[in-house]
Amino acid sequence: MRISVKGRYALAAVVEIARNSDSGENVAVINIAGTLGISKIYLEQVFTQLKKAGILLAVKGSKGGYQLSRSPSKITAWEILSALESVLVEPVDSTVEENAPEIEAAMKELVFLPFDAAVREFLSGVTVRELLEHSEKQRTEQAFMLNM
Repeated sequence: MRISVKGRYALAAVVEIARNSDSGENVAVINIAGTLGISKIYLEQVFTQLKKAGILLAVKGSKGGYQLSRSPSKITAWEILSALESVLVEPVDSTVEENAPEIEAAMKELVFLPFDAAVREFLSGVTVRELLEHSEKQRTEQAFMLNM
């Protein structure tokens, strides 16, 4: 399993939108791009996919921007990443099936399929709310260290 830059940017951007979601205001792409140091054009491509997946809502106009489609506690890392990644979990290719089908079956049943299920379960258990809370804790700790 490998998470692309696009997937990592999507997670960060959704957390940044969640940070601003309590105000109820739309968050402009340019603001997120500046805060995170990501290209605005690239971020717009990411947001198009997140919008199609039903994770973001877009509002046009002078006060336009993006909002989360639902509460940060209802959006998971799995949802975000699977909206961006063509394949989050690689399909299992045959390794030695032709000469040793019993070994192939054992590897598939005891390693590959459980691993894929564990990845999905883990990422489905991490919410945007948790990412936001953890990032806020990190921000507070960093500010404390700078003030010492």
